[in-house]
Amino acid sequence: MSEVPVQHTQWNALDFPDAAKVLLEDSQTRKNVQHATNVIQGKRNKVVAELPDWEDLREAGARVKAHTLRHLDYYLTKFEENCVRAGGHVHWASDAAEANRIILGLLRRHEAREVIKIKTMTSEEIGLNATLEANGIRPIETDLAELIIQLGKDRPSHFVVPALHKNRQQVREIFQREMHLPELGDKPEDLATAARTYLREKYLRIKVAISGGNFLLADTGGMCIVESEGNGRMCLTLPDVLISIVGIEKVIPSFRDLDIFLQTLPRSATGERMNPYNSTWTGVHPGDGPKEFHVVLLDNGRSPILADKEARQTLQCIRCAACLNVCPVYHQTGGHAYESVYAGPIGAILTPQLHSMEEGRSLPYASSLCGACYEVCPVKINIPEVLIHLRGKVVREDQATLAGKFSLWNIGMQAAAFLFKDAGRLSMAEHMGLVGQKALVSKNGFIEWMPGMLSGWTQTRDLKAMPAQSFRDWWAKEKAPHAKSADDGGVR
Repeated sequence: MSEVPVQHTQWNALDFPDAAKVLLEDSQTRKNVQHATNVIQGKRNKVVAELPDWEDLREAGARVKAHTLRHLDYYLTKFEENCVRAGGHVHWASDAAEANRIILGLLRRHEAREVIKIKTMTSEEIGLNATLEANGIRPIETDLAELIIQLGKDRPSHFVVPALHKNRQQVREIFQREMHLPELGDKPEDLATAARTYLREKYLRIKVAISGGNFLLADTGGMCIVESEGNGRMCLTLPDVLISIVGIEKVIPSFRDLDIFLQTLPRSATGERMNPYNSTWTGVHPGDGPKEFHVVLLDNGRSPILADKEARQTLQCIRCAACLNVCPVYHQTGGHAYESVYAGPIGAILTPQLHSMEEGRSLPYASSLCGACYEVCPVKINIPEVLIHLRGKVVREDQATLAGKFSLWNIGMQAAAFLFKDAGRLSMAEHMGLVGQKALVSKNGFIEWMPGMLSGWTQTRDLKAMPAQSFRDWWAKEKAPHAKSADDGGVR
Protein backbone atom coordinates (compact mmCIF):
# COMPACT_ATOMS: atom_id res chain seq x y z
CA MET A 1 0.00 0.00 0.00
CA SER A 2 1.43 3.39 -0.98
CA GLU A 3 2.63 5.65 1.84
CA VAL A 4 2.58 8.78 -0.33
CA PRO A 5 -0.73 10.64 -0.64
CA VAL A 6 -1.70 11.32 -4.23
CA GLN A 7 -2.45 14.94 -5.02
CA HIS A 8 -5.24 16.07 -7.28
CA THR A 9 -3.83 16.31 -10.78
CA GLN A 10 -6.94 16.88 -12.90
CA TRP A 11 -7.06 20.68 -12.47
CA ASN A 12 -4.88 23.61 -13.43
CA ALA A 13 -3.77 21.93 -16.66
CA LEU A 14 -4.78 24.90 -18.82
CA ASP A 15 -5.07 28.66 -18.44
CA PHE A 16 -8.62 30.00 -18.44
CA PRO A 17 -8.56 31.41 -22.02
CA ASP A 18 -7.37 28.09 -23.48
CA ALA A 19 -9.85 26.01 -21.50
CA ALA A 20 -12.69 28.44 -22.29
CA LYS A 21 -12.04 28.25 -26.04
CA VAL A 22 -12.56 24.50 -25.95
CA LEU A 23 -15.72 24.67 -23.85
CA LEU A 24 -17.28 27.48 -25.89
CA GLU A 25 -17.50 25.00 -28.75
CA ASP A 26 -19.57 22.59 -26.62
CA SER A 27 -23.06 23.95 -27.34
CA GLN A 28 -24.84 21.24 -25.31
CA THR A 29 -22.89 22.06 -22.14
CA ARG A 30 -23.49 25.79 -22.62
CA LYS A 31 -27.19 25.16 -23.07
CA ASN A 32 -27.34 22.98 -19.93
CA VAL A 33 -25.41 25.50 -17.83
CA GLN A 34 -27.45 28.50 -18.94
CA HIS A 35 -30.78 26.74 -18.41
CA ALA A 36 -29.87 25.49 -14.93
CA THR A 37 -28.37 28.76 -13.68
CA ASN A 38 -31.30 30.79 -15.01
CA VAL A 39 -33.76 28.52 -13.19
CA ILE A 40 -31.84 28.75 -9.91
CA GLN A 41 -31.39 32.51 -10.23
CA GLY A 42 -35.10 32.99 -10.89
CA LYS A 43 -36.02 31.03 -7.75
CA ARG A 44 -33.40 32.94 -5.75
CA ASN A 45 -34.77 36.32 -6.78
CA LYS A 46 -38.30 35.29 -5.81
CA VAL A 47 -37.50 34.10 -2.27
CA VAL A 48 -35.07 36.94 -1.58
CA ALA A 49 -37.78 39.46 -2.49
CA GLU A 50 -39.97 37.95 0.24
CA LEU A 51 -37.63 39.22 2.95
CA PRO A 52 -37.90 42.96 3.71
CA ASP A 53 -34.72 42.74 5.82
CA TRP A 54 -32.61 40.95 3.20
CA GLU A 55 -30.01 43.72 3.06
CA ASP A 56 -29.83 43.75 6.87
CA LEU A 57 -29.20 39.99 6.81
CA ARG A 58 -26.43 40.43 4.24
CA GLU A 59 -24.83 43.11 6.39
CA ALA A 60 -25.14 40.98 9.53
CA GLY A 61 -23.60 37.96 7.83
CA ALA A 62 -20.73 40.03 6.47
CA ARG A 63 -20.03 41.49 9.93
CA VAL A 64 -20.03 38.07 11.63
CA LYS A 65 -17.64 36.60 9.06
CA ALA A 66 -15.34 39.64 9.02
CA HIS A 67 -15.22 39.74 12.83
CA THR A 68 -14.43 36.03 13.02
CA LEU A 69 -11.63 36.31 10.47
CA ARG A 70 -10.04 39.16 12.44
CA HIS A 71 -10.01 36.91 15.54
CA LEU A 72 -9.67 33.56 13.80
CA ASP A 73 -6.99 32.20 16.14
CA TYR A 74 -9.21 32.82 19.18
CA TYR A 75 -12.32 31.21 17.70
CA LEU A 76 -10.47 28.18 16.32
CA THR A 77 -8.86 27.54 19.68
CA LYS A 78 -12.23 27.92 21.38
CA PHE A 79 -13.77 25.48 18.91
CA GLU A 80 -11.02 22.93 19.54
CA GLU A 81 -11.40 23.14 23.33
CA ASN A 82 -15.16 22.68 23.20
CA CYS A 83 -15.05 19.95 20.55
CA VAL A 84 -12.55 17.88 22.55
CA ARG A 85 -14.53 18.47 25.74
CA ALA A 86 -17.59 17.00 23.98
CA GLY A 87 -15.69 13.88 22.96
CA GLY A 88 -14.45 14.87 19.49
CA HIS A 89 -10.90 14.75 18.14
CA VAL A 90 -9.38 17.80 16.38
CA HIS A 91 -6.50 17.54 13.89
CA TRP A 92 -4.68 20.46 12.27
CA ALA A 93 -3.51 20.15 8.65
CA SER A 94 -1.26 22.81 7.16
CA ASP A 95 -1.65 21.54 3.59
CA ALA A 96 -3.33 18.94 1.39
CA ALA A 97 -0.64 16.31 1.92
CA GLU A 98 -0.91 16.51 5.71
CA ALA A 99 -4.72 16.35 5.58
CA ASN A 100 -4.56 13.26 3.37
CA ARG A 101 -2.03 11.61 5.72
CA ILE A 102 -4.25 12.25 8.74
CA ILE A 103 -7.37 10.84 7.08
CA LEU A 104 -5.51 7.84 5.68
CA GLY A 105 -4.11 7.10 9.14
CA LEU A 106 -7.57 7.16 10.67
CA LEU A 107 -9.01 4.91 7.96
CA ARG A 108 -6.17 2.41 8.29
CA ARG A 109 -6.62 2.28 12.04
CA HIS A 110 -10.21 1.22 11.43
CA GLU A 111 -9.20 -1.11 8.55
CA ALA A 112 -11.63 0.68 6.25
CA ARG A 113 -11.80 -0.46 2.64
CA GLU A 114 -14.78 1.69 1.71
CA VAL A 115 -16.10 5.05 2.94
CA ILE A 116 -19.31 6.91 2.24
CA LYS A 117 -19.01 10.65 1.63
CA ILE A 118 -21.14 13.75 1.90
CA LYS A 119 -20.47 16.40 -0.75
CA THR A 120 -17.41 18.35 0.38
CA MET A 121 -15.43 20.92 -1.57
CA THR A 122 -12.45 20.60 0.76
CA SER A 123 -12.03 16.91 -0.08
CA GLU A 124 -12.02 17.91 -3.75
CA GLU A 125 -9.48 20.62 -2.94
CA ILE A 126 -7.02 18.15 -1.41
CA GLY A 127 -7.65 15.40 -3.96
CA LEU A 128 -8.90 13.02 -1.29
CA ASN A 129 -10.72 10.58 -3.58
CA ALA A 130 -7.65 10.03 -5.74
CA THR A 131 -5.54 9.51 -2.62
CA LEU A 132 -7.98 6.99 -1.16
CA GLU A 133 -8.22 5.03 -4.40
CA ALA A 134 -4.43 4.94 -4.73
CA ASN A 135 -4.28 3.48 -1.26
CA GLY A 136 -6.88 0.76 -1.81
CA ILE A 137 -9.88 2.53 -0.23
CA ARG A 138 -13.04 3.06 -2.26
CA PRO A 139 -14.81 6.41 -1.70
CA ILE A 140 -18.53 6.42 -2.50
CA GLU A 141 -20.24 9.78 -3.04
CA THR A 142 -23.79 9.88 -1.69
CA ASP A 143 -24.94 13.30 -2.94
CA LEU A 144 -26.87 12.61 -6.15
CA ALA A 145 -24.96 15.14 -8.24
CA GLU A 146 -21.61 14.03 -6.85
CA LEU A 147 -22.58 10.40 -7.51
CA ILE A 148 -23.31 11.31 -11.14
CA ILE A 149 -19.93 12.98 -11.40
CA GLN A 150 -18.14 10.04 -9.79
CA LEU A 151 -19.85 7.35 -11.90
CA GLY A 152 -19.39 9.45 -15.04
CA LYS A 153 -15.67 9.94 -14.25
CA ASP A 154 -16.27 13.65 -14.68
CA ARG A 155 -15.39 16.79 -12.73
CA PRO A 156 -17.81 19.04 -10.80
CA SER A 157 -18.63 22.35 -12.48
CA HIS A 158 -20.68 24.08 -9.78
CA PHE A 159 -20.50 24.29 -5.95
CA VAL A 160 -24.10 23.46 -5.21
CA VAL A 161 -25.07 21.51 -8.33
CA PRO A 162 -21.87 19.75 -9.36
CA ALA A 163 -23.52 17.94 -12.30
CA LEU A 164 -25.29 21.07 -13.56
CA HIS A 165 -23.67 20.62 -16.97
CA LYS A 166 -25.40 17.25 -17.44
CA ASN A 167 -28.98 16.91 -18.65
CA ARG A 168 -31.40 14.12 -17.77
CA GLN A 169 -30.57 11.94 -20.77
CA GLN A 170 -26.87 12.10 -20.01
CA VAL A 171 -27.50 11.11 -16.38
CA ARG A 172 -29.67 8.20 -17.51
CA GLU A 173 -26.90 6.92 -19.77
CA ILE A 174 -24.41 7.04 -16.89
CA PHE A 175 -26.72 5.16 -14.54
CA GLN A 176 -27.57 2.56 -17.20
CA ARG A 177 -23.90 1.90 -17.82
CA GLU A 178 -22.50 2.04 -14.29
CA MET A 179 -25.42 0.55 -12.34
CA HIS A 180 -26.13 -2.10 -14.99
CA LEU A 181 -29.73 -0.94 -15.48
CA PRO A 182 -30.40 -1.20 -19.25
CA GLU A 183 -34.18 -0.75 -18.80
CA LEU A 184 -33.89 2.41 -16.66
CA GLY A 185 -36.40 5.14 -17.57
CA ASP A 186 -35.57 8.82 -17.93
CA LYS A 187 -38.13 10.31 -15.54
CA PRO A 188 -36.72 12.13 -12.47
CA GLU A 189 -38.33 9.56 -10.16
CA ASP A 190 -36.71 6.71 -12.14
CA LEU A 191 -33.27 8.23 -11.69
CA ALA A 192 -33.86 9.05 -8.03
CA THR A 193 -35.06 5.51 -7.32
CA ALA A 194 -32.00 4.02 -9.01
CA ALA A 195 -29.66 6.21 -6.94
CA ARG A 196 -31.57 5.48 -3.72
CA THR A 197 -31.40 1.72 -4.27
CA TYR A 198 -27.72 1.91 -5.15
CA LEU A 199 -26.83 3.91 -2.05
CA ARG A 200 -29.16 2.45 0.59
CA GLU A 201 -27.20 -0.80 0.91
CA LYS A 202 -23.98 1.18 1.36
CA TYR A 203 -25.41 3.37 4.13
CA LEU A 204 -26.26 0.26 6.11
CA ARG A 205 -23.00 -1.62 5.51
CA ILE A 206 -20.11 0.88 5.52
CA LYS A 207 -18.86 1.95 8.95
CA VAL A 208 -16.89 5.12 8.16
CA ALA A 209 -18.17 8.38 6.69
CA ILE A 210 -16.34 11.50 5.48
CA SER A 211 -17.98 14.91 5.37
CA GLY A 212 -17.17 18.56 4.96
CA GLY A 213 -18.87 21.19 7.06
CA ASN A 214 -20.79 24.38 6.39
CA PHE A 215 -20.12 25.91 9.81
CA LEU A 216 -17.99 25.20 12.88
CA LEU A 217 -19.54 26.54 16.09
CA ALA A 218 -16.89 27.91 18.43
CA ASP A 219 -19.10 28.23 21.53
CA THR A 220 -20.17 24.56 21.55
CA GLY A 221 -17.45 22.81 19.52
CA GLY A 222 -20.25 21.64 17.24
CA MET A 223 -20.72 21.48 13.51
CA CYS A 224 -23.50 22.24 11.07
CA ILE A 225 -24.18 20.74 7.66
CA VAL A 226 -27.03 21.82 5.40
CA GLU A 227 -28.26 19.71 2.49
CA SER A 228 -31.32 18.89 0.43
CA GLU A 229 -31.44 15.14 -0.07
CA GLY A 230 -31.08 13.52 3.35
CA ASN A 231 -27.99 11.62 2.26
CA GLY A 232 -25.95 13.79 4.59
CA ARG A 233 -28.18 12.97 7.56
CA MET A 234 -27.71 9.25 6.78
CA CYS A 235 -23.91 9.61 6.65
CA LEU A 236 -23.83 11.65 9.86
CA THR A 237 -25.89 9.23 11.91
CA LEU A 238 -25.42 5.63 10.69
CA PRO A 239 -21.61 4.96 10.55
CA ASP A 240 -19.50 4.21 13.63
CA VAL A 241 -16.81 6.73 12.65
CA LEU A 242 -17.28 10.23 11.20
CA ILE A 243 -14.36 12.22 9.78
CA SER A 244 -15.03 15.85 8.80
CA ILE A 245 -12.54 17.92 6.85
CA VAL A 246 -13.25 21.63 7.08
CA GLY A 247 -11.45 24.81 6.06
CA ILE A 248 -10.39 26.97 9.00
CA GLU A 249 -12.47 29.88 7.69
CA LYS A 250 -15.73 27.99 8.34
CA VAL A 251 -15.78 28.75 12.07
CA ILE A 252 -18.35 31.23 13.43
CA PRO A 253 -18.58 32.45 17.02
CA SER A 254 -21.81 30.87 18.21
CA PHE A 255 -24.84 28.71 17.55
CA ARG A 256 -26.99 31.85 17.54
CA ASP A 257 -25.16 33.13 14.45
CA LEU A 258 -26.70 30.28 12.45
CA ASP A 259 -29.91 32.31 12.59
CA ILE A 260 -28.44 34.57 9.90
CA PHE A 261 -26.83 32.02 7.65
CA LEU A 262 -29.68 29.50 7.68
CA GLN A 263 -31.79 32.25 6.09
CA THR A 264 -29.28 33.58 3.56
CA LEU A 265 -27.52 30.38 2.47
CA PRO A 266 -30.48 28.33 1.14
CA ARG A 267 -32.05 31.34 -0.56
CA SER A 268 -28.78 32.19 -2.29
CA ALA A 269 -27.82 28.61 -3.12
CA THR A 270 -30.95 26.89 -4.38
CA GLY A 271 -33.73 29.47 -4.11
CA GLU A 272 -35.28 27.70 -1.12
CA ARG A 273 -36.60 29.36 2.04
CA MET A 274 -34.73 26.81 4.12
CA ASN A 275 -32.75 23.65 3.55
CA PRO A 276 -34.74 20.41 3.94
CA TYR A 277 -32.02 19.03 6.23
CA ASN A 278 -30.09 21.17 8.74
CA SER A 279 -27.90 18.90 10.87
CA THR A 280 -26.02 20.18 13.90
CA TRP A 281 -24.17 17.96 16.35
CA THR A 282 -21.59 18.23 19.09
CA GLY A 283 -19.10 15.51 19.91
CA VAL A 284 -20.28 11.94 20.53
CA HIS A 285 -23.14 10.57 22.60
CA PRO A 286 -23.63 6.95 23.76
CA GLY A 287 -26.27 5.18 21.68
CA ASP A 288 -26.75 8.13 19.32
CA GLY A 289 -24.77 8.66 16.14
CA PRO A 290 -21.08 7.87 15.47
CA LYS A 291 -18.99 6.44 18.28
CA GLU A 292 -15.91 8.35 17.09
CA PHE A 293 -15.81 11.86 15.63
CA HIS A 294 -12.78 13.58 14.06
CA VAL A 295 -12.44 17.09 12.64
CA VAL A 296 -9.52 17.92 10.33
CA LEU A 297 -9.00 21.70 10.26
CA LEU A 298 -7.48 22.57 6.88
CA ASP A 299 -5.29 25.60 6.19
CA ASN A 300 -3.85 24.79 2.73
CA GLY A 301 -3.11 28.38 1.72
CA ARG A 302 -5.74 30.18 3.77
CA SER A 303 -3.36 31.84 6.25
CA PRO A 304 -1.63 33.99 3.58
CA ILE A 305 -5.08 35.12 2.38
CA LEU A 306 -5.95 36.04 5.94
CA ALA A 307 -2.82 38.19 6.14
CA ASP A 308 -3.78 40.17 3.01
CA LYS A 309 -6.17 42.88 4.25
CA GLU A 310 -7.53 43.66 0.80
CA ALA A 311 -8.12 40.02 -0.16
CA ARG A 312 -9.14 38.66 3.26
CA GLN A 313 -12.84 39.04 2.47
CA THR A 314 -12.42 36.10 0.08
CA LEU A 315 -12.57 33.83 3.15
CA GLN A 316 -16.04 35.12 4.07
CA CYS A 317 -17.48 32.85 1.35
CA ILE A 318 -20.19 30.43 2.51
CA ARG A 319 -20.12 28.48 -0.79
CA CYS A 320 -23.64 29.35 -1.93
CA ALA A 321 -22.60 29.76 -5.59
CA ALA A 322 -24.95 32.72 -6.12
CA CYS A 323 -22.08 34.54 -7.85
CA LEU A 324 -21.76 31.71 -10.38
CA ASN A 325 -25.44 31.86 -11.29
CA VAL A 326 -25.33 35.55 -12.27
CA CYS A 327 -21.88 35.67 -13.87
CA PRO A 328 -22.02 36.30 -17.66
CA VAL A 329 -18.62 34.64 -18.06
CA TYR A 330 -19.62 31.49 -16.14
CA HIS A 331 -22.86 31.33 -18.14
CA GLN A 332 -20.87 30.96 -21.35
CA THR A 333 -18.06 28.69 -20.23
CA GLY A 334 -19.41 26.61 -17.34
CA GLY A 335 -17.24 25.58 -14.43
CA HIS A 336 -14.65 23.39 -16.12
CA ALA A 337 -13.00 26.36 -17.85
CA TYR A 338 -11.75 27.57 -14.46
CA GLU A 339 -9.56 24.43 -14.16
CA SER A 340 -10.19 24.44 -10.43
CA VAL A 341 -12.39 22.91 -7.76
CA TYR A 342 -13.68 26.45 -7.20
CA ALA A 343 -15.35 27.92 -10.29
CA GLY A 344 -17.00 31.21 -11.16
CA PRO A 345 -16.24 34.63 -9.70
CA ILE A 346 -15.37 33.35 -6.22
CA GLY A 347 -13.14 30.70 -7.80
CA ALA A 348 -11.42 33.41 -9.83
CA ILE A 349 -10.23 35.04 -6.62
CA LEU A 350 -9.92 32.01 -4.33
CA THR A 351 -7.99 29.60 -6.54
CA PRO A 352 -4.96 31.79 -7.36
CA GLN A 353 -4.66 32.84 -3.71
CA LEU A 354 -4.76 29.26 -2.43
CA HIS A 355 -1.87 28.56 -4.78
CA SER A 356 0.10 31.70 -3.78
CA MET A 357 -0.52 33.13 -7.27
CA GLU A 358 1.59 30.32 -8.78
CA GLU A 359 -1.42 28.69 -10.46
CA GLY A 360 -4.63 30.16 -11.82
CA ARG A 361 -2.96 33.47 -12.68
CA SER A 362 -5.31 33.97 -15.62
CA LEU A 363 -8.42 33.63 -13.43
CA PRO A 364 -8.52 37.23 -12.10
CA TYR A 365 -9.00 38.26 -15.74
CA ALA A 366 -11.95 35.86 -16.25
CA SER A 367 -14.46 38.56 -15.43
CA SER A 368 -16.24 41.47 -17.06
CA LEU A 369 -16.15 43.35 -13.71
CA CYS A 370 -19.88 43.99 -14.10
CA GLY A 371 -20.38 43.69 -10.34
CA ALA A 372 -23.34 41.27 -10.48
CA CYS A 373 -21.46 38.85 -8.21
CA TYR A 374 -21.11 41.52 -5.51
CA GLU A 375 -24.80 42.42 -5.70
CA VAL A 376 -25.97 38.85 -4.97
CA CYS A 377 -23.31 37.77 -2.48
CA PRO A 378 -25.08 37.05 0.86
CA VAL A 379 -21.97 38.06 2.83
CA LYS A 380 -21.12 41.08 0.67
CA ILE A 381 -17.76 39.95 -0.70
CA ASN A 382 -16.65 42.69 -3.09
CA ILE A 383 -15.35 40.26 -5.70
CA PRO A 384 -14.60 42.93 -8.39
CA GLU A 385 -12.45 44.78 -5.83
CA VAL A 386 -10.45 41.63 -5.07
CA LEU A 387 -10.17 40.79 -8.78
CA ILE A 388 -8.53 44.14 -9.46
CA HIS A 389 -6.26 43.68 -6.43
CA LEU A 390 -5.12 40.30 -7.75
CA ARG A 391 -4.65 41.63 -11.29
CA GLY A 392 -2.27 44.18 -9.78
CA LYS A 393 -0.35 41.38 -8.09
CA VAL A 394 -0.04 39.45 -11.34
CA VAL A 395 1.21 42.53 -13.19
CA ARG A 396 3.76 43.43 -10.50
CA GLU A 397 5.07 39.87 -10.37
CA ASP A 398 5.39 39.77 -14.16
CA GLN A 399 7.14 43.13 -14.22
CA ALA A 400 9.70 41.79 -11.75
CA THR A 401 10.94 39.27 -14.34
CA LEU A 402 13.08 40.09 -17.38
CA ALA A 403 10.64 38.41 -19.77
CA GLY A 404 7.72 40.23 -18.23
CA LYS A 405 9.47 43.58 -18.25
CA PHE A 406 10.15 43.38 -21.98
CA SER A 407 6.87 41.71 -22.95
CA LEU A 408 4.71 43.47 -25.54
CA TRP A 409 1.88 43.84 -23.02
CA ASN A 410 4.06 45.53 -20.43
CA ILE A 411 5.66 47.83 -23.00
CA GLY A 412 2.21 48.70 -24.34
CA MET A 413 0.74 49.41 -20.91
CA GLN A 414 3.79 51.44 -19.88
CA ALA A 415 3.41 53.49 -23.06
CA ALA A 416 -0.28 54.01 -22.31
CA ALA A 417 0.53 55.13 -18.75
CA PHE A 418 3.12 57.58 -20.16
CA LEU A 419 0.53 59.10 -22.51
CA PHE A 420 -2.28 59.34 -19.95
CA LYS A 421 -0.07 61.18 -17.46
CA ASP A 422 0.09 64.27 -19.68
CA ALA A 423 -2.78 65.98 -21.54
CA GLY A 424 -0.50 67.18 -24.32
CA ARG A 425 0.87 63.69 -24.97
CA LEU A 426 -2.64 62.21 -24.93
CA SER A 427 -3.89 64.82 -27.41
CA MET A 428 -0.96 64.12 -29.71
CA ALA A 429 -1.62 60.37 -29.52
CA GLU A 430 -5.30 60.93 -30.33
CA HIS A 431 -4.45 62.92 -33.43
CA MET A 432 -1.93 60.25 -34.51
CA GLY A 433 -4.61 57.62 -33.94
CA LEU A 434 -7.04 59.48 -36.18
CA VAL A 435 -4.49 59.40 -38.96
CA GLY A 436 -3.47 55.79 -38.33
CA GLN A 437 -7.00 54.37 -38.24
CA LYS A 438 -7.96 55.63 -41.71
CA ALA A 439 -6.73 52.46 -43.41
CA LEU A 440 -8.63 50.23 -40.94
CA VAL A 441 -12.10 51.82 -40.73
CA SER A 442 -14.82 49.99 -42.70
CA LYS A 443 -17.72 51.69 -44.46
CA ASN A 444 -19.95 51.06 -41.43
CA GLY A 445 -17.70 53.19 -39.23
CA PHE A 446 -16.25 50.26 -37.30
CA ILE A 447 -12.78 48.73 -37.21
CA GLU A 448 -13.11 44.99 -37.80
CA TRP A 449 -9.44 44.04 -37.76
CA MET A 450 -6.35 45.39 -36.01
CA PRO A 451 -2.72 44.30 -36.44
CA GLY A 452 -0.28 42.72 -33.99
CA MET A 453 -0.99 42.76 -30.26
CA LEU A 454 -3.99 45.05 -30.86
CA SER A 455 -5.76 42.23 -32.70
CA GLY A 456 -7.19 40.93 -29.42
CA TRP A 457 -9.66 43.82 -29.36
CA THR A 458 -11.23 42.75 -32.66
CA GLN A 459 -11.12 38.96 -32.34
CA THR A 460 -14.68 38.76 -31.02
CA ARG A 461 -16.03 42.32 -31.50
CA ASP A 462 -15.85 45.30 -33.83
CA LEU A 463 -14.29 48.49 -32.52
CA LYS A 464 -16.00 51.83 -33.02
CA ALA A 465 -13.71 54.20 -34.93
CA MET A 466 -12.35 57.24 -33.11
CA PRO A 467 -14.51 60.36 -33.73
CA ALA A 468 -13.05 63.16 -35.79
CA GLN A 469 -13.25 65.47 -32.79
CA SER A 470 -12.30 64.37 -29.28
CA PHE A 471 -14.24 65.48 -26.20
CA ARG A 472 -11.29 67.61 -25.14
CA ASP A 473 -11.25 69.40 -28.51
CA TRP A 474 -15.03 69.88 -28.42
CA TRP A 475 -14.85 71.29 -24.89
CA ALA A 476 -12.04 73.67 -25.78
CA LYS A 477 -13.99 74.95 -28.77
CA GLU A 478 -17.55 75.09 -27.42
CA LYS A 479 -17.38 75.54 -23.65
CA ALA A 480 -14.03 76.83 -22.56
CA PRO A 481 -14.42 80.34 -24.18
CA HIS A 482 -17.80 80.85 -22.44
CA ALA A 483 -16.43 79.67 -19.13
CA LYS A 484 -13.51 82.06 -19.48
CA SER A 485 -15.87 84.98 -20.28
CA ALA A 486 -18.00 84.20 -17.24
CA ASP A 487 -14.93 84.12 -15.03
CA ASP A 488 -13.74 87.41 -16.48
CA GLY A 489 -17.16 88.97 -15.85
CA GLY A 490 -17.12 87.77 -12.30
CA VAL A 491 -13.76 89.41 -11.70
CA ARG A 492 -15.00 92.67 -13.04
